[in-house]
Amino acid sequence: MTERTGPGPEDVAAAVLEHPAVLRLDGGPFGTIASYLPGSRVYGVRLGDPVEIAVVVALGRPFGEIADVVAARVRAVLGGDTLEVEVTVADVGAVAT
Repeated sequence: MTERTGPGPEDVAAAVLEHPAVLRLDGGPFGTIASYLPGSRVYGVRLGDPVEIAVVVALGRPFGEIADVVAARVRAVLGGDTLEVEVTVADVGAVAT
C-alpha cells in the first residue's frame, strides 16, 4: 500500500466544514460525490480534475458567496491557486436554535 503524501479528502472536508454556513457535506442522491479510502468514504468530496464538493448550507447567505469561499478553502488546503473546484449546493437547511 502506498502512503499518501500531502493533504487528502479528510483535510478538505475539515476545511469546508469550518465555514459557518456549511451544515454538512453531501454525497449526492446516489453517494457518487465521495472519496474512497481504505475502510471508509468521505462523502461530499471527490478529489480529481476538477475537485468536486457538495454541501448542505444554512439559509441566510448568498449561495454564490458560500461557494466562492468554500472553493478558496479547498484551494488553500490542496495548494493550487488555479485548481478547478466545482461546489454544488445540494440542499439548504436551518441552523438549530
